[in-house]
Amino acid sequence: MANHTTHSSTGSAPISAPAAQPIPVKRVLISVSDKTGIVDFVKFLVKHKVEILSTGGTAKLLTENGLKVIEVGTYTGFPEMMDGRVKTLHPKIHGGILARRDVTSHTNAMRHHDIPPIDMVIVNLYPFAATIAKPDVALDDAIENIDIGGPAMVRSAAKNYAFVSILTDAADYVGLMDEMSANHGNVSAATRFALAKKAFSHTAEYDGMIANFLTSLDAHNKPQTFPDRLNLSFTKAQAMRYGENPHQQAAFYTEAEPALGTLAHYQQLQGKPLSYNNVADADAAWECARSFEVPVCVIVKHANPCGVAIAADTLTAYQRALETDPTSAFGGIIAFNREVDGATAELVSKQFVEVVLAPSFSAAARQAFKAKQNVRVLQIPLARELNKFDMKRVGGGLLVQTADDFDLSELRVVTKRKPTDDEMNDLIFAFRVAKYVKSNAIVFCRYGMTLGVGAGQMSRIDSTKIAAIKAQHAGLSLTGSVAASDAFFPFRDGLDVIADAGATAVIQPGGSMRDDEVIAAANEKNVAMVVTGMRHFKH
Repeated sequence: MANHTTHSSTGSAPISAPAAQPIPVKRVLISVSDKTGIVDFVKFLVKHKVEILSTGGTAKLLTENGLKVIEVGTYTGFPEMMDGRVKTLHPKIHGGILARRDVTSHTNAMRHHDIPPIDMVIVNLYPFAATIAKPDVALDDAIENIDIGGPAMVRSAAKNYAFVSILTDAADYVGLMDEMSANHGNVSAATRFALAKKAFSHTAEYDGMIANFLTSLDAHNKPQTFPDRLNLSFTKAQAMRYGENPHQQAAFYTEAEPALGTLAHYQQLQGKPLSYNNVADADAAWECARSFEVPVCVIVKHANPCGVAIAADTLTAYQRALETDPTSAFGGIIAFNREVDGATAELVSKQFVEVVLAPSFSAAARQAFKAKQNVRVLQIPLARELNKFDMKRVGGGLLVQTADDFDLSELRVVTKRKPTDDEMNDLIFAFRVAKYVKSNAIVFCRYGMTLGVGAGQMSRIDSTKIAAIKAQHAGLSLTGSVAASDAFFPFRDGLDVIADAGATAVIQPGGSMRDDEVIAAANEKNVAMVVTGMRHFKH
């Protein structure tokens, strides 16, 4: 393996932040829609003699739990109004949050207008995401769930992080309690700055979600698939040692709520940190593996499946997948859609493998992989939810499309000979695999096992020839096999190569202006042909 290098920084000077000491928390303002953990956190604050200010619903909950609370309306002398639209937009609130305690004019204004300082703000926003996720949500309902006062308080507190702590996530309560307990009720400058960065990201994501929803509405307020302005929010999950090549820098980012079962949910059980290429190839393997209902093993090299097989158990599936192309499998990525047992792990450990993925690993399997500490073992909950959008970066822009959802409900036999039941099962298997092979894609298989895969060629005839050559190099006969093509055959030559290699049935989308010529060739060679009506290009 090549030596790995670590990039130094870009050379930019660090940005200086206001120096600040730990700040004692004496007064807290609370207004939360998600009330998870808030009662316990406020009990902790009260024990530390912190004064609690709160808005209506939150104040009611805290009072019901025996906690002393000052309602915001009482505190400001100005009642909540307009169905709660106006309650915290008041100088006594924002003055207490925004005032710099190291600026004389600010502290003088606070004394003159009787504005006490607010040292901590705990806010999470109206549930806009949950509202718009409802089927046929009314625009008025969506609008009413756009928070105004909440983001204003969050941004005020985050801007003044030198003196104020801002919490927008219930997951941070425990850490804050630990820190305050250890530091006499104080919150450090580092923690306040970290919380401020998180808060600004939170409001940016919230506003982006609103913009996405509103700009997806047409002139009649009917939702369209793609908004006019697409705002994306991702969190850095991992910095990579380098990118696709050692001279490139890279990082892995995840969505706030990744689709269930996608790679972003991985838990690494052992092995070196994942590289950029590891993540890309692992995603290719996992997406293919989780698309199958039956036990499957998928081996990927350079983003292409080089061996896929189904079987009654993971061990047999792995043995059959490896048989397709053991040369390409060297240094590959292996994915299973079932728990990996000890016997499978023992056998996998005998080959050079970069990453192994599965929904779970038995204790025996984990013990077997311990002997190969360089092997990255990833555990991912098995689910089949698709990403809402697929995206591809291009120069100065972004290509966005809906997910390639697999549907073979309208298969048509277009030749005189119909495929046997075994052939039909293999055709469906081969076409499913072809979806995950780079175009142009040709896949030969028999009995639920790939025999030859031709990927990424500029002409379909070349992919067909390469797939046949791959099978020959692996010592696998194509006699009696079936073949899948991800797109139609533009000429009969690809079909001729498939038939001459020994395949007896083929599946393809159809739709070429020469379909009749290709079908005639299939009839001439007594090859059954099934048309899907669905293309699966993958670039």
